[in-house]
Amino acid sequence: MAGTRRRGVGRGRPTLEEVAARAGVGRGTVSRVINGSPRVSDRTRTAVEQAVAELGYVPNRVARALAANRADAVALVIPEPETRLFAEPYFSDVICGVGAELADTDLQLLLTLIRTPKERQRFAEYLSAHRVDGVLLVSVHADDPLPDLLERIEMPAVLSGRRSAHESVPYVDSDNAGGAQSAVEHLLGRGRTTVATITGPLDMYVAQCRLDGYRAAIRAAGQEVDPDLIAPADFTEEGGRRAMRELLRRRPHLDAVFAASDVMAAGARQVLREEGRRVPDDVALVGFDNSAVARHMDPPLTSVRQNTEEMGRAMVRVLLEEIETQGIETQGDRTSKRPQLVLPTELVRRGSS
Repeated sequence: MAGTRRRGVGRGRPTLEEVAARAGVGRGTVSRVINGSPRVSDRTRTAVEQAVAELGYVPNRVARALAANRADAVALVIPEPETRLFAEPYFSDVICGVGAELADTDLQLLLTLIRTPKERQRFAEYLSAHRVDGVLLVSVHADDPLPDLLERIEMPAVLSGRRSAHESVPYVDSDNAGGAQSAVEHLLGRGRTTVATITGPLDMYVAQCRLDGYRAAIRAAGQEVDPDLIAPADFTEEGGRRAMRELLRRRPHLDAVFAASDVMAAGARQVLREEGRRVPDDVALVGFDNSAVARHMDPPLTSVRQNTEEMGRAMVRVLLEEIETQGIETQGDRTSKRPQLVLPTELVRRGSS
């Protein structure tokens, strides 16, 4: 034993191979123990930990990452302009949740905005070089090529939301259809008879789901869905203003509006005030997100609560699991078992309805 220690000291810091030899296990097993993998027996873990203590082995983070072909970094990708990133509380809440969940890990977080095709191409090349260990992708449009690229290069990834009902990439989503349906049922239950909706961009599945929830509530009440009461927008305040003006032009006597985001509801509220429509006396208003925007409106906005910070945390947990299991299961097995989480929503009633 003493001779082994002297050889370790003479050659410098102990190596992973020496720990493996001392513990009587393979190098990969030592790596799994050091990285906290649950896929190691208690007996093996004890043997490795004892060898680490006896040799005085200290993991070198950079060497560990290189040896495992790891970058020790994940990218949080938002394919939207800065105006949306800083204007919509949804993004800041997701970022907050992601950062909080990563705080106890050794992983660096890289925040990446993609605004142009050139930036998308540059980021695709960056990913193809495997300079990160995984990707969190927020605000997914149906035609976004990034999820397919991530699958093609076998990069662990988790989406916030989905591109369609048949999403193949792991995702964490909210019950958007159910939340929207509860919002419209609330308006109808308050005696409103002409309920309009301002949708998000319909190339996003989240917007389609919230529109589906609106339609389901209208039909459940025995009404026909009126296309003139549906105005597409883009999740921005200006989009909410434009859509509200269009709805009032088409149906001047509408008495309720469900906006698919709080930010669009704020834009709609401005137009209603300009047109002399009182909220909620003349027009009841409900949003989606239950953000600070909802709480600070006058009157405070009834809104569908989705826990976006928890969504960010859950995305990280799923991604870490994907990174951990990469290369252990076959690609076919991974595809069939990919995590798909849908978090519940809740209607928060306030003065606007």
